[in-house]
This record gives sequence, structure tokens and C-alpha cells, in this order.
Amino acid sequence: MTADAAEALEVITGASRFEASAEKSTVAHAAQELSGGSGGAGTVDGDVCRIYTPVGTTEVELRITWLRSDGTPAGDPAPKFTVLPMGERALTSTDGAVIRFACRSAELTGSAPAHVDIGVERGGMPTEPEGDPDELKDAYATVAHSFSLAMAKELGCENDGGLEPRPSLDPAPR
Repeated sequence: MTADAAEALEVITGASRFEASAEKSTVAHAAQELSGGSGGAGTVDGDVCRIYTPVGTTEVELRITWLRSDGTPAGDPAPKFTVLPMGERALTSTDGAVIRFACRSAELTGSAPAHVDIGVERGGMPTEPEGDPDELKDAYATVAHSFSLAMAKELGCENDGGLEPRPSLDPAPR
């Protein structure tokens, strides 16, 4: 995870420390599942990890997920989302973000390129997001970008799946 993503997690959760995740809750393990190296046949989605605030503090859970799909995004996003110019499609809101990138890699089976979504969302019962809406949108997008770039690198995607080293947080023109 990048330093920017660590700061973004603090914006989202209000915490600077987090509980340890399960041993298999890593980008490397998720990339292995996504590429078909483990997990059941036909596995097309799963968890990368969950992020928890420390015991004894206000409980916050973030889910980082992956999804492998067959095509490029279609249709307009829901109105709550802001479109950002990252990967094939990046959407962010005050309670989550998702980035889709195309991956051509010898690590992946099936048709090329694979289209991979990395999502970040708050777990548990939905609550009204607290904080500056623009800052929250940027924070979720930054965390999603960090995990997307890490996944693209782990999978050996050509050109890092088209993701730049830093997130692009200025909304895309419509």
C-alpha cells in the first residue's frame, strides 16, 4: 500500500492504526485466485482483504474486493459516482470506489485482455458518511488505485494495466 493510501485510510476511518488481517488476505493471494492458480474453477470474484480499525476504537470495516469480467464497462454510472480518468473506468463516491483496468499477462488464462475491477467499500450496516465529501471521494479513489496498481503489478499486466504511479483525482470530462 502506498503512503498516500495509508493517509487516505485515515481520512476514511479516522484511525492511523489497523488490526491485522487473515494471513491469506494479501494482494499476492488474491492475484493467485484471480489468475486461476487457486480457488475453484470459474472463480471470478473474491476478497483481497478487509481493513479493521483497532479494537477499542470506533469500529470501521473496509472491504477490498476483486472482480474479473469479460468486457469493458457499459452504461452510465449511478448519480452518486464521480468518474475519474484512471484505467478503463474509475468511479468514486463518499462511501466507496471501484477501478477497472485491462490486463494482458501470461499469468492469466482465458481471453485477453482480462478486465479487473478493484473495489473499496465500507462494510457493515450502511451509515451516512462523515467528513468532507470531496475529501472522502479522493480518499476512496486513492485506496482503490493503490490496490489496483498493486494487483496489476502482481499479475504482471503489461504497462501496469494502464494505471499511472499516482491516482488521477480530477474528475473526467463527461
